[in-house]
Amino acid sequence: MEIHNTREDLVIQEVNSICDSLEAQGKPVSGICTCDKCRQDAVCYVLNHITPYYVVSHRGAVRANQANPQDRADLAALVYEGIKRVSHNQRPYVTHGRNMDETYTTPVFNIPTIMGRVFSGLNFSPMAEVDVELLQNGHHVSMKDQNWQNPYKIIPNTNGAFSFWPRPVAAKEAGTRGGFEYTLRVTAADYAEIVYVFFIPVESEVYSAKSFSMERTFKLPDQYLFRPGEEKDQRLINE
Repeated sequence: MEIHNTREDLVIQEVNSICDSLEAQGKPVSGICTCDKCRQDAVCYVLNHITPYYVVSHRGAVRANQANPQDRADLAALVYEGIKRVSHNQRPYVTHGRNMDETYTTPVFNIPTIMGRVFSGLNFSPMAEVDVELLQNGHHVSMKDQNWQNPYKIIPNTNGAFSFWPRPVAAKEAGTRGGFEYTLRVTAADYAEIVYVFFIPVESEVYSAKSFSMERTFKLPDQYLFRPGEEKDQRLINE
């Protein structure tokens, strides 16, 4: 059974239509960005401000997409608001241009999204202002696209969570079993560094994954930061 939020189709269509129109007019509104990443962010902004409409059939999708003129006008206004807000708060680590995601024409190893959390080793509270790096052979692993950062800094209000989505790796053919070894490095001021090595088994596929899915994730054990010398003291307490 496939469950689909039909509002996604409407919003994506409206964002692309308005952005294409702005580009055709030479972007008459100052400071507006219509690159792929800003379009995606605008779509997310709008979807977070409207009620979803889920269907399980093609017939339901057809009915859901028959929005009345006032609903479409309200949606267009919200899309304009989203485009402006995103343009004025652009991601600083993204090169703003069109069609920046890499296209693969051969089978690939789709590396799952790597997820984990960092806690204090003494009070078990989630940590913030922590730098997390994903390494392979001593070098930073390239990410799937520019929405994923490596290194990544954990900020407050994220409950100590971090995630990485490595770029797919080319394979000779689909159905080949393989695996990749990575090193996680966690650092924070006044804390002892964490170095954690792990292995991810992967089977090559015909196509590269186009979208993030919680079903394709690799969960790391929780990581605990200690100040130098505290780790030994904590171990003695636990014993």
